[in-house]
Amino acid sequence: MGLYKYAGYLSQSDHQAFDVVHPPGSITPDSGIYRCEGCGDEVASNKGNPLPPQNHHQHSTSQGRIRWKLIVFSQSKN
Repeated sequence: MGLYKYAGYLSQSDHQAFDVVHPPGSITPDSGIYRCEGCGDEVASNKGNPLPPQNHHQHSTSQGRIRWKLIVFSQSKN
C-alpha cells in the first residue's frame, strides 16, 4: 500500500482511469503508481512507457496472473 506524509498533496478522485486493469508490458496510459492486483507489488510508471513485463516478478497460482491498476495519478501542470 502506498504511503504519504502530507495529505494536502493528494485528492480523492472517481476518475475511470482507476478502474482499468492493464496487462504486463502494456503502455502506461497515465503517469503514476500502479499496483499489481495479484500480489500488491507497486511500481511507478510514466505515460507512454511500458508497465513491467510478465517476468518482472513471479506469482503463485493462488495470486493469479500479473495485472496492473492505477492507484495514484500523477498530474502535470503542462
